Amino acid sequence: MFAEEPIYEQLARVGKALASPVRLRLLDVLDQRERTVEELAQAAGVPLKNTSAQLQQLRAAQLVTSRKDGTRVYYRLADDGVSRFLGELQAFAEGRLAELRDAVRARMGSLEGVTADELADRLADPGTVVVDVRSAGDYAAGHVPGAISVPLAELRERLAELPRQAEVVAYCGGPYCVVSPEAVRLLREHGYTARPLDGGLLGWRRGGKELER
Repeated sequence: MFAEEPIYEQLARVGKALASPVRLRLLDVLDQRERTVEELAQAAGVPLKNTSAQLQQLRAAQLVTSRKDGTRVYYRLADDGVSRFLGELQAFAEGRLAELRDAVRARMGSLEGVTADELADRLADPGTVVVDVRSAGDYAAGHVPGAISVPLAELRERLAELPRQAEVVAYCGGPYCVVSPEAVRLLREHGYTARPLDGGLLGWRRGGKELER
């Protein structure tokens, strides 16, 4: 055995924890806010038993942590470093893998988005309206400053609340969330100028931008 082999064995623990589409999905959902196992399973679309088993592997690699509140156990990412690493991993993989870029385009469509830096410069512009199309609970946990909460299920009935002369920037949770593209298409069908926020709320936060609560 080479002297440095134990080092690579430990490094491989992180790689092994990330070598699962389900675990990567769970990490992205937890990056948005802490959740119970039940909430996480529902948000990620993963069976409850499988979610619990996958969390144990993520916890063993120290990528997630937990806290108890009465009988409930809440999980969250271990720290902001995990979030930054996930963002860098996704960007690196998209730069390397044409198949990933094709999969993203197939899922998200070809809508031109607004970058986090561009939106940050426009937050004080009355000609820009930022709409959070996630659930009210997700919005309450943290949102882009000045954003208004209009969950996608309510958007059609609440269109009159949005000024037609403004550009609407809609966002949802993460970089692969399809909710904000759906919202943008609905807004455009009704005559609004609208674009999605690149990377969603995670792209905003991973770019070092502050959240409002």
